[in-house]
Amino acid sequence: MREAAHLKKELLLPIDHLIAKKIEEGSETKTAGQEGIPDGWIGVDIGPVTVSLYGKAIAESKTIFWNGPMGVFEVNAFAAGTVEIAKRIAASGAVSVVGGGDSVAALNQFGLEGSVTHISTGGGASLEFIEGKELPGVQALSEK
Repeated sequence: MREAAHLKKELLLPIDHLIAKKIEEGSETKTAGQEGIPDGWIGVDIGPVTVSLYGKAIAESKTIFWNGPMGVFEVNAFAAGTVEIAKRIAASGAVSVVGGGDSVAALNQFGLEGSVTHISTGGGASLEFIEGKELPGVQALSEK
């Protein structure tokens, strides 16, 4: 957060969440805002205000790097945020790189795997690469 502020870059964080009593279909849910997630509840997805906020940023982007689903997309009741973000990325026209096994699984589940520029199941490695760290596999290839 300090680095983003130092670079005068906007850092978008969720401002609302879908919360549930349990991570299972049929569980009681509600939306929590800036007040936070109350005791006894679990954050299971981003909320509709956050989907709109992220959607606006996606629509204005030329390059998108997505690593990690928005929530517990494997449970249909908690998949809306991940579905909406995936659809918006797929429709954006931006260069889109999706990293991480869960993100790839989400794209596959929603039938959007062919709608992004690049998919990598190496989520942690993707983040390290973007961060500028030297990856052992890339280093070995560079030496050949």
